[in-house]
Amino acid sequence: MTLTEIFLWPGTKACERLGVDPEGEASLIRWMVNTLVYLVVSLSIVWLVVA
Repeated sequence: MTLTEIFLWPGTKACERLGVDPEGEASLIRWMVNTLVYLVVSLSIVWLVVA
């Protein structure tokens, strides 16, 4: 498993669960899921550091 596959894993699994090809035209769904996952993770880390 490459580093890219590791970073894209949440979106890829979400697309597979929806029955959509993550490499096809639905890659925007994968991008959106990855963005939301990493946004929550990043904001949680910032919140823990600041608090």
